Amino acid sequence: MIFKNYYKLLELTKNIKSTPEEIKTAYREQAKKYHPDVNVNNKIAEERFKDINEAYRILSDPLQKRKYDKSWYNYVGKKLQKEKMSEKEVRVNDIVNMFFGASVSKKVSEASNPPIKGENIETKIDISIKEAFEGTEKKLSFASQGEKNKIITIKIPKGIGQGKIVRIEGKGKKGKNGGKNGDLLIKINITNTPMYKLIGNDIHANLYVTPWDAALGAKLSVDNIDGEVSILIPKGTQSGDKISIQNKGYYINDTQRGKLVIETQVVVPKKLSEKEKELFVKLRNASKFNPKNTVNIK
Repeated sequence: MIFKNYYKLLELTKNIKSTPEEIKTAYREQAKKYHPDVNVNNKIAEERFKDINEAYRILSDPLQKRKYDKSWYNYVGKKLQKEKMSEKEVRVNDIVNMFFGASVSKKVSEASNPPIKGENIETKIDISIKEAFEGTEKKLSFASQGEKNKIITIKIPKGIGQGKIVRIEGKGKKGKNGGKNGDLLIKINITNTPMYKLIGNDIHANLYVTPWDAALGAKLSVDNIDGEVSILIPKGTQSGDKISIQNKGYYINDTQRGKLVIETQVVVPKKLSEKEKELFVKLRNASKFNPKNTVNIK
């Protein structure tokens, strides 16, 4: 169990005898001191600010404060009382230890100094859509438990969601009083690529189409994230038209996927052969199509 001394976090020396006004004043002072705007890119201050807000939320609520004070007395109050024992009481304990061993003192020590789990370490890692779709392994370098430039391998399962957390137990900060180490929490950020864009569970991609295929219609192939897909381009296709294919997008669950959304982009060649130029001239002379007539004026 992780026990946080909220009174110590707010620097309240009266502890459970602190008044609501004293708690509020102490909170404001500490929040101002550790606010992220004052401590830019300071992870320690950021964690302290979170703890301060948590402490005030509990201690400012009378019902939650009463419940917390019981735990505080067991974890901290008893220890403070023992520290105030008279020299005579200390000598009596020493005599008891002489005759009965140190087990009694050990139990008292364990009760007043419970094991505390170490704090978690949070970080973020970028992966491409294809890496997220197929699953991958990444190497991460970080410092923990006094070690520098420690490199660990992270296994990222296929189909992991945007913003999901990969937890590696025991790779966080060291525990106290024999408590377990904290965990390493890695937030996954799936990044778009020039070829694929992820929106929700749909994968968006561009399909570049020649003017003649757009006008006449055609069956074209698209390199999807998990293989080639045939797309039927209807006659008269325009730039910006979208074609959706069900169950060819990103994972929703083990059996369902989102859509593959293809957006067509009609492109013309920058350089023409003499034959192509001749055909385009003939087309221009023969065609009565005027795109100006298709513009709607509002």
